[in-house]
Amino acid sequence: MAKLTGKTALITGAAAGLGEGIAEVYAKYGAKLCLVDLDPRVEEVAARLREQFGAQIITAVANVANKEQMRAAAQKTAETFGELNIACCNAGVARVAPFEEMSDELRDFHIDVNIKGVWNTCQAAVPYMLRQGGGSIVIASSVTGDIVADPGEAAYAMTKAALVGLTKCLAVEYAGRNIRVNCSQLGYARTPMVEKLAVESNPADPEAAIADIARAVPMKRLAKPTEVGELFAFLGSDESSYLTGAQVVIDGGSTLPETTSMGV
Repeated sequence: MAKLTGKTALITGAAAGLGEGIAEVYAKYGAKLCLVDLDPRVEEVAARLREQFGAQIITAVANVANKEQMRAAAQKTAETFGELNIACCNAGVARVAPFEEMSDELRDFHIDVNIKGVWNTCQAAVPYMLRQGGGSIVIASSVTGDIVADPGEAAYAMTKAALVGLTKCLAVEYAGRNIRVNCSQLGYARTPMVEKLAVESNPADPEAAIADIARAVPMKRLAKPTEVGELFAFLGSDESSYLTGAQVVIDGGSTLPETTSMGV
């Protein structure tokens, strides 16, 4: 039996990038899925995974920043499959700008999606988990903000660091009611978001920006979205049954080196 057989998961930001990778791994392991994204192309991802894995999948075109839309997505999931066991709070945004030039609108865009979006997803899912006697929430934080940061990432770093606090608080609040809450702290994966950041960082040669990231990673490459999906699958499954409130770094060792010039 696959590790997620019999589980129903709601995955946000599932139309591309990390969300698509998470959805692929969850489908591989037998989960029933509700794929949520603001982009209608999320149905194309669902169609591919249905064909590839024979997975039971529904979709919801919804904005995580809209609480009512997320409540509707959770309700649709529970009504279709009878329960909602796992919430993968993956949807997020990242834009770079010098702090002194960053507009309130850009700041609030990060807050709306990265913080309120996760908040809304958790609030939409928790009532169903309480009703059925438990569940698992996996939140996509980042090494950025809580561990490291780069110039121009003030809004992104602030919002991703906030998710670590939310993870810990929810983990404590719901531990006695059998809901586990953990977060991933990703370095860099090859995703549309990272490709967009590369363009913003080096418009003349974005591939050079991505190559520079890889050179700074001890494993000398960026993560594949499905590798992040494997972590989400572990944290969502019963294999991590005694793990809650954890911050799991998945960065190819990028936050380990003390310098880039010393040593052998």
